[in-house]
Amino acid sequence: MTTNVLDGLLARVRDVDLREALAAEVALLRETKDFGLVFERHFPENVRLLSHPVRRGVRVQLRDTTKSEQTWLVGKVKGGEALLIDADGAEHRRTVVDLVVVREFGEPVFPGIKKLGSVKNGGDQRPHLVVKGENHHVLQTLLYVLEGQVDCIYIDPPYNSGARDWKYNNDYVDDTDAYRHSKWLAFIERRLLLAKRLLNPDDSVLIVTIDEKEYLRLGLLLEQMFVGCNIQMVSTLINPASVARAGSFGRSDEYIFFVSLGAATPQRVRLGREWVSAKGRTHTGNLRWDLLRRSGEGSARKDSPGCFYPIYINTKGPTIEKIGDAVPKGETVPKAPRGCITVLPIRHS
Repeated sequence: MTTNVLDGLLARVRDVDLREALAAEVALLRETKDFGLVFERHFPENVRLLSHPVRRGVRVQLRDTTKSEQTWLVGKVKGGEALLIDADGAEHRRTVVDLVVVREFGEPVFPGIKKLGSVKNGGDQRPHLVVKGENHHVLQTLLYVLEGQVDCIYIDPPYNSGARDWKYNNDYVDDTDAYRHSKWLAFIERRLLLAKRLLNPDDSVLIVTIDEKEYLRLGLLLEQMFVGCNIQMVSTLINPASVARAGSFGRSDEYIFFVSLGAATPQRVRLGREWVSAKGRTHTGNLRWDLLRRSGEGSARKDSPGCFYPIYINTKGPTIEKIGDAVPKGETVPKAPRGCITVLPIRHS
């Protein structure tokens, strides 16, 4: 059974009889039905302290977590090499540059902010700030100066998809783990609790992006945490052509949750022309004849020679003036009649 916070606390009870009695009562409580989203609040994930020196007595992990996420206690450091001790007392040796210091649940972390530089482009206006660090501890630090004062928080969490090709590790939980959704919820809940304290309760908004793997659970979690707030989920198109997935429907969109606190509501904003894309299927106000052309697989002339024929469209109508014959291989498309344009059903190449 996966260990959560309560199990960890029970394990620290030295009296065996008392520990077993408490464990039995906890087991009965776990069988009690509850309403709403029910999940176990597991131990928080390790915090990686990238700039902390590797020295005797600290706990470390490989910098490349794709090889191993195991942690060791450093017994000695000498000549760029560290002597590591695992949970069973076995000794291992690793070069220091391959290691990073971590803090586990229950170990203190004292986050702070150090200025690395600044860029000013707004004249006399206050500059924007970029805070780099582990997001949970960054949020904790901001509470000291911004609690209840933030107008908007945008969160783009790991989607629990199992992907490892992002800047952050999206492979948060093993996809064979029976508690994978519970662990993800515990992970995101800790951060949402801090975000809620930062937001202005009278007029602010929380924005969270997600995809189909966790959107149902995230929606229930938000409903439980932000009681009385207006919560709306909208779809956002990420790929008009859809991404093919073996054994599943293609994926073309993701979801965005908007949590409005207090008086916050969506407002109409007139956007300039620069917001309208000249590519894809975005409407620009002008007719897009090229959208009549087939796209995707099998849409080239070599794939269907008989479908490479001209369609002459009278732009004043607009109406189809004439449909020509298939253009033989090696020949060019005939010139369109006066007042017409040529549209081809498939691409030349």
